[in-house]
Amino acid sequence: MRKIGKQEIEDLAIGAALLGTGGGGDPYIGKLMALQAIEEYGEVILLDPEEVPDDALVVPSSMMGAPTVMLEKAPSGEEAIRAFNQLEEYLGEKIYGTFPIEAGGVNSMLPFALAARLGIPVIDADGMGRAFPELQMVTFYLDGISATPAIIADEKGNTALLSTIDNVWTERIARSATIQMGGSVMCAMYSMTAKDLKKSGITNILKLEEEIGKSIRLAKINNVNPIEKILETVNGFELFKGKVIDIDRKTESGFAKGVATFEGLEQNKGENLKLRFQNEHLIAQTNEKVLCMTPDLIAVLDSETGLPITTEGIRYGSRCVVIGIPCHPKWRTEKGIATVGPNYFGYDMAYTPVEGLVKKGVTQ
Repeated sequence: MRKIGKQEIEDLAIGAALLGTGGGGDPYIGKLMALQAIEEYGEVILLDPEEVPDDALVVPSSMMGAPTVMLEKAPSGEEAIRAFNQLEEYLGEKIYGTFPIEAGGVNSMLPFALAARLGIPVIDADGMGRAFPELQMVTFYLDGISATPAIIADEKGNTALLSTIDNVWTERIARSATIQMGGSVMCAMYSMTAKDLKKSGITNILKLEEEIGKSIRLAKINNVNPIEKILETVNGFELFKGKVIDIDRKTESGFAKGVATFEGLEQNKGENLKLRFQNEHLIAQTNEKVLCMTPDLIAVLDSETGLPITTEGIRYGSRCVVIGIPCHPKWRTEKGIATVGPNYFGYDMAYTPVEGLVKKGVTQ
């Protein structure tokens, strides 16, 4: 158990943006929400999952929708409180603590903003170890934990209670409702016991986010290469160095979808890289080979500062380094690859781990 204050939030926000693989919502907005809540209500208790009683009711707090929408429609925080209160009323039980549903952007910050206001702890676990665009794309789904009953809430005061036959239907119905509710909503779903979280969740993910953010901050202070420090921290690989020469991005069906094209610099001069995304980066490929594919993580970093760049933050002319990071082993199972592998997103390629692609390359 330890307390999370402002400096920890600053570091966590940077690490969340990196592990969010371009998605998970604007980390800056989430950071501001968490900082404001801590300023008003005090520091938040962060618990290791093993510190939580097995029978305690725990619920992740999250935002659903296209990250681009948050640039114009930032949440107030009341939506998440309303969703949690209604879920407690429906279940007839108090929620012991919350945690991020994914390691990404705003969705890693929202639990701290909510926990500060409700006076409950945050638990160091999540359901992805990165960010993915759809509700069923969590380790809880792999282990048969239901997303419903689920509450979604918008900024206008609307809420919806969902009870579905499976988690794929939760995604389909909630996504349709989200579009009608303005493109983004706050969610309270995947309620479970702490025992289930310990078995199914990815633990120590917030600790890793904080280590990433801290490594970037200290690299600047000590005048060392931040990208080298990041790669050491996450056991990652540098895939491509270049500048953005084209960005095709649109909000469609409740997602931010598109392709970013990079012109190679230095060792990658003469090559172009295409980065395909649906909220999160999914495929990184040159004309000759695939460099990294989902469910492994693809992150875009500013070549000077090492700071992560989200899909909505990619701009023409930006000089970047694209890195790949091995995903959690749960995603490399047969069900994991079927749920979040390249075939699911419509790419006709067999999943190959990033470490294998880096060593050999995959010809198109």
